[in-house]
Amino acid sequence: MAEHDIDKAVAPKRRRSKGTSLTLRDVARLANVAPITASRALNTPEAVSEEILQRVRAAVERTGYVPNLLAGGLASRRSRLVAAVVPTITGSVFLETVQALTDTLAASGYQMMLGQAGYAGSREDALLEAIIARRPDGVILTGIMHSTLARRRLVASGIPVVETWDLTPNPVDMLVGFSHEQLGAAVAHFLQRRGRRHVASITADDERAIRRHAAFAAAAESLDIAGGAVAQHVVPAPSTVASGREGLRVLLARAPGIDAIFCSSDMVALGVLSEAQALGIAVPERLAIVGMGDLALSRDLQPPLTTVRVDGTLIGDTAARYIMQRAEGRAVEQPIRDVGFTIVERRTT
Repeated sequence: MAEHDIDKAVAPKRRRSKGTSLTLRDVARLANVAPITASRALNTPEAVSEEILQRVRAAVERTGYVPNLLAGGLASRRSRLVAAVVPTITGSVFLETVQALTDTLAASGYQMMLGQAGYAGSREDALLEAIIARRPDGVILTGIMHSTLARRRLVASGIPVVETWDLTPNPVDMLVGFSHEQLGAAVAHFLQRRGRRHVASITADDERAIRRHAAFAAAAESLDIAGGAVAQHVVPAPSTVASGREGLRVLLARAPGIDAIFCSSDMVALGVLSEAQALGIAVPERLAIVGMGDLALSRDLQPPLTTVRVDGTLIGDTAARYIMQRAEGRAVEQPIRDVGFTIVERRTT
């Protein structure tokens, strides 16, 4: 089958209702072979001709089909297993969400499988392929930035998907999160109301933090509190206390007049606060500090840290309930939910 013929054959798939899985029979039809031939091409490629193998592989690539490793192995199609993917478990910001997912799912007899994709997303495609092949009852993802192949596979699988910790009008399936752009702009307005006139930022290099700080910089410049342009220092994700300490030294060398810093995490903010105290810089009189995440330690610092709180428990609980509703054949009335955020003001501002 020619490439343009496969494109035509794939077109009806786009009207496939959510929750309906693409099957091997669909792939066989697209490749214009019998289902048993398509199965041989995928499982014992040496048993078919090169031409048939290429046609089946082209159909798989176009549709995003992933073989079901559990096919025929279960009396019921329900696995009562939900897979969650986070960038890392070494950082604390996602722990509330993971705990809420675990608790809410377990209360209804579901188990959760947790995977780490890394901040660069380099492992997500392979991880999702392994997850989809085991056909869990749902997949919960962090963020909305996935490869074209990952999105294609998720849609083709028919497995309920909830993206979290971000916001878009066009999710893969369902979404529970907040706008990083609105958050960044809100922090700029907050600092402007607190009389700050030369703000800066220290941001991790993951795409959500970069978007958040780009919005912060744009708002700060429009409010004329950037000193011309926002001084910014980028650190590797997941960010650490050490990167915050280094970031403050770099920023002071480039822009000694800065009077406020927005940090991409509370850990970075803790580093900034520690370095400011070591340098004899008064907080908040000389320098205001705003973090992100509202970790438990933030309220116990001296001075307590002003930060942005996102309700990770609400995100996890809602995502789990969405998955269970869909897995049980019930409709989700609000498939896109914006949980918002709160700036928690403490003594560092």
